[in-house]
Amino acid sequence: MVLLIILFFVFSAVALMVVLGQRFGKPMETEQQQKYSKILWVVVFVAIIAAIVRQMLS
Repeated sequence: MVLLIILFFVFSAVALMVVLGQRFGKPMETEQQQKYSKILWVVVFVAIIAAIVRQMLS
């Protein structure tokens, strides 16, 4: 029962974020979107390498 309550609150929070994001969010500029796109590849690559190293050491 506790798990269902936790899931309810998690999904409610996500739904609230989506609604507020659609209402008050503004579109990104193209330059800012390209900058984040370049940085995101590096962050994902580092996270994958860190996960592999962590699995190898444990």
